[in-house]
Amino acid sequence: MSPVSAIHSKIASAPALLAAEARLREGTVPSQLGGHAVPPGSMRLDGEAFILNTTTGYAFHYAKGRGVTMTRSAMADPAEQELWLNGSVYAAIAAIHGFMPFHASAVAWDGAVYAFSGPSGAGKSTLTAALGAHGLPLFCDDTLVLDISDPARVLCLPGHKRLKLTPQALALTGTRALEKVDPEIDKYYAEPLAGPVGEVLPLARLIFLEDGEGPVFAPIVGAGRVARINDDHYTTDLFVAARNDTLAQRFALVAELARTIVMERLVRPRDDASFAAVTAGIAAHIKERG
Repeated sequence: MSPVSAIHSKIASAPALLAAEARLREGTVPSQLGGHAVPPGSMRLDGEAFILNTTTGYAFHYAKGRGVTMTRSAMADPAEQELWLNGSVYAAIAAIHGFMPFHASAVAWDGAVYAFSGPSGAGKSTLTAALGAHGLPLFCDDTLVLDISDPARVLCLPGHKRLKLTPQALALTGTRALEKVDPEIDKYYAEPLAGPVGEVLPLARLIFLEDGEGPVFAPIVGAGRVARINDDHYTTDLFVAARNDTLAQRFALVAELARTIVMERLVRPRDDASFAAVTAGIAAHIKERG
C-alpha cells in the first residue's frame, strides 16, 4: 500500500475506531484518576484515561483500548445515557486519539463541510436542520470532530450525535420530531430533512453565528482568527488536556489552524418571520461559494 493510500485508509477507518472505543459495559467506575478525586459534577482527563461523574447518577470511565465502563444509580434516568456517552465521553475519546472536538453543527455540500459555531443557544442546530430543506444534508450536530494531522487540509469525521431540536425549532424548520431527548429537557430527536452524511470530508469553512441585521457574511481576519479557534468550551479543554502541550506548542498549533482554515462571520436576524428567507439566502451562499 502506498503512503497516500495508507493515510486515506486510516482516515476512512477513524469513525469506526472511535465507535469501537466508545463500546459500553456496566461495571465499577474509579472515584479518582491520576491521584485526583473526581467528585459528582466534574470530569477529568489524564493521559489515556477519562472519568465523568455526573450529579444525576451516572459515572463513566474510559481507558484507551478498553472501552467505556459505566455505573448508573437506580434513580438515574435511562434517557440521559445517550446524552452523556455521545457528549462529553465521546469528545474525550476523540481527543485522546488525537482528534479535535469542536463546538459546531455542520452540513455538507459538494463533498465538503460547512460548520456553524457559536455559544449555546446561537441557533446552530436549528440552522443546520433548516438547511436540509435546501438539499444540504446534516453532517453533525453540536460537536464536530476534526482530524488536524495535516493542518493544511483539515478533515471532518461524520457526526455521532443525533439531531436535537426544541419545539420552536421543529416548527420553524418543518423537521419531524422523534422521541423526546429527556423528560426534563424540552428537546426532541429529529430526522434530518436531507438525511445525514456518513463519510469523512474536508472542512470548507467555519462560520461563526452572530445576531444582528443581515444576513451578512464577512471574513474573519487578524488575531480574531486565533481567538475563534481557541474556543472557550469544554471540548477544547479536553483536547488541550489530551495533548498536554506546552503553552508555546499550543499557540503554534492554534496559529497554524487559524492560518489555514477559512473562517467567516455570519450576522443574521433571529426573528421567526424572516427565518425562511434568511435560511434560503444562507443556503444559496454556501452553494455558490462551494
